[in-house]
Amino acid sequence: MSTGNQKPFPADIQLVGFDVDGVFTDGRFYLSNDGVESKAFSTQDGFGIRQLVDAGIHVAVISGRKSVAVELRMAELSVKHVIQGCKDKVAAFDEIIDRLGVRIDQTAFVGDDVPDLPLLRHAGFSIAVANAVPAIKAECDFTTGASGGTGAVREVCELILNATENP
Repeated sequence: MSTGNQKPFPADIQLVGFDVDGVFTDGRFYLSNDGVESKAFSTQDGFGIRQLVDAGIHVAVISGRKSVAVELRMAELSVKHVIQGCKDKVAAFDEIIDRLGVRIDQTAFVGDDVPDLPLLRHAGFSIAVANAVPAIKAECDFTTGASGGTGAVREVCELILNATENP
């Protein structure tokens, strides 16, 4: 069940971008005494990403942090556009848009926290996950019913696919 602003998903999304921490994950990461980081990803979210890729919809991951776990997981999912340690998410997104030749109104971005706000405002369609901070939810076109790390990504994937198949 979704909450907050609920605009219908556009039927012509060609590129969807995702933040990682708090979107693909529940926002936590585990750091061992040896400095090794690990994250938990949902296999159901992964299946949703594969469905988008198989449908010809471009997927991008843009994160302010760097993580080997993210690099490995996105490679498994055939996500070609992975930008980590990103200081300017809008510029990174625009580079991908230019490379792919899509229009800004054919894009969506999914975020959860204040560092995502400039890109959420910039993308054609903005999506907050259920566990997003209130300031993000207030600005987005849509808020998922599921939280990050527990099905929010899959929910977004299914809504995008449904909108493109049933305009």
